[in-house]
Amino acid sequence: MPCGQQEGGAGPARYVVGVDVGSTVVKCHVYDRAAAVRGSSSRKVESLYPRPGWVELDPEVLWSQFVSVIKEAVQAAGLHMRQVAGLGISTQRATFITWHKRTGKPFHNFISWQDVRSAELVNSWNKSLLLKVIHVIFTVLHFLTGNDRYLAPSFLTFSTQQTSMKLSWVFKNIDEVSWKGENNSFLKPKVKPQNFGLLSRGRGIQTKLPCCAPWYCKCPVYSCQILNHKAFLFFPVTYFLVLQSILHTFTLCPNLRNLILVLNVTVGVACIVADQQSAMFGECCFHPGDVKLTMGTGGFWNVNTGEHLFASRRGLYPLIGWKIGEEVVYLTEGCMSDIGTAIKWAQDINLFTNVDETAEMARSIVDSQGVCFVPGFQVSANDPYLCASFMGLKPSTTRNHLVRAILESVAFRNKQLYDMIVKKIRIPLQTIRADGGVSNNSFVMQMTSDLINKKIEKPVHADMSSLGAAFLAGLASGFWTDKEQLKKLRRTEVVFEPQKDSEEYKPAMDTWLQAKKHSLHW
Repeated sequence: MPCGQQEGGAGPARYVVGVDVGSTVVKCHVYDRAAAVRGSSSRKVESLYPRPGWVELDPEVLWSQFVSVIKEAVQAAGLHMRQVAGLGISTQRATFITWHKRTGKPFHNFISWQDVRSAELVNSWNKSLLLKVIHVIFTVLHFLTGNDRYLAPSFLTFSTQQTSMKLSWVFKNIDEVSWKGENNSFLKPKVKPQNFGLLSRGRGIQTKLPCCAPWYCKCPVYSCQILNHKAFLFFPVTYFLVLQSILHTFTLCPNLRNLILVLNVTVGVACIVADQQSAMFGECCFHPGDVKLTMGTGGFWNVNTGEHLFASRRGLYPLIGWKIGEEVVYLTEGCMSDIGTAIKWAQDINLFTNVDETAEMARSIVDSQGVCFVPGFQVSANDPYLCASFMGLKPSTTRNHLVRAILESVAFRNKQLYDMIVKKIRIPLQTIRADGGVSNNSFVMQMTSDLINKKIEKPVHADMSSLGAAFLAGLASGFWTDKEQLKKLRRTEVVFEPQKDSEEYKPAMDTWLQAKKHSLHW
C-alpha cells in the first residue's frame, strides 16, 4: 500500500503528524498541506532526580505520554487517523535505556542526555595516558597525510553527554546488565534510539544516520570506528545500534515500516530523526551556510556545511544532517546547556510568575547592576563540575536584576558560540533562523542580534523539531514533493536586526566571563 494511502478505503490522506519527544515536553502537531497547525497536544515530561547529577525518565510514563499526545492532537483537529499520511518523530539524542532482549524488561529508567553520573569516569579517561598517546598518534597522522579523517581523533575527548560513558557506567554499576551471560541465559541488551525502545514494545528498531552522532566514541561521518571499543571502553561495539545495514538509507517510508496502533488504526512511522537535525530541516536550512539557533532546554547552533565535512574541533563537532537519495548533507554543531532549564528554575523559585514577563522585566532596568548568572545545573562537555551561581549580588539587587542576568547569560553564550563558528567554519554564513521556546523571548533575541551583528529570523511557530519531522514524513509519504515546496511553506513572524553596537555590551560580558571563571571545577 502506498504510504499516502490509508487502509479502510479512506482515500488519499490529507494531513501529517509531527511528534517531538523533548527533554521537558512531549508535543504533537497535526499539519495540513500548507504546513498550518490543525491540532496540537502536549504533556510535560517529568524528569526524575534520584541522586544529585542523575536525570532519568520513566519509560512507561514516556510511552503513555507519546501515545496520548497523538490521540489528543488528532482529536483536537477533528480528524480520524485514516486521514493521516504519515507520522514523523523527533527525539532527544543520547538519552538511552537497556533491557533484557528476551523479556523486553528494562534494567533501569531512561538515562537522560543531561545526566552527569559518569563525570568521574569521563574525568579519568580524559586525563589518561592512553588518550594522550592517541592524540599524539593521530596528530602526527594528520600532519603527514593532511587527511581530515585523522583530525577528529586528534582532538578526541569524552564528555558526560556521550552515551558510551553512561553505558560504561551502567555496565560497572548495575549487576543485572552484563554481556557475559552464563549459559546464554542472559541475552545482551541493546541501546535503542533515544526514546523509542517502547515503540516496538521490545521487538527491535534501528536508528538512522542523523540519530547516531552524539551517541558514542565513533566518527559516524566517516562510517568507521576510531577505536576498538572492546579494548578501549571495555565493552564490544555490538552493544550499539546496528548502523551498517542502513548507512545508505534515510528514514523514509520504504525503509522504516515500524507501525504503532493509535485509535485502533495502523499508522506508518515515516520518519524518526534527532531533534536538532529535525529542527534544521523544519527551518528549511537546506543550503550551505544556513544557520539554525535552537534555544530550548539547551542551546544548539547548527551550520549546514553541504557536502563538505568539517572535522571535530574543540567546542564544535560534525553531524550528518540528513541523507535523501544520494544527497548527504553535513552539519557542524556547537551546544550549550541550561537555557530553558535556568529560566524554568527561576520561575520555580518565584522570580517571576509567567515566562512572558521576563523580557519586560529585563528591559525595565538599564543593566543587571553587575549581577552575573553562570548556568551549570546540568552537563558541561568541558567541565562536568561547573557550578551554577549568581555573582555580584548587592543589597539593591532586585528580581529584575536577577532575571536580566539569567537572560544575558543566554545571549553571552550565543555570542561565544557564534564567534567560534565564524573562526573555525570556512564557509560564508547565510541566514540565521531561531527556534525553541526561548526564541519567543524578545530580549534574548534582540541582545543576541546586537552581539553578533546579524539579522535573526524567528518563525511563526517555534516548534521546529515537530515541523521538521512532519516535513520528512510528508516527503516520505508523497504528501509534499520536494524541498522547494517546503521552502514556500515557511513563515517568518519577525526579523531581529542589530540596534546597538556590540561594543556597548563589552563591559557586561567581560564581567560575566570573569564570573564564569570563578565557577569552574567546583
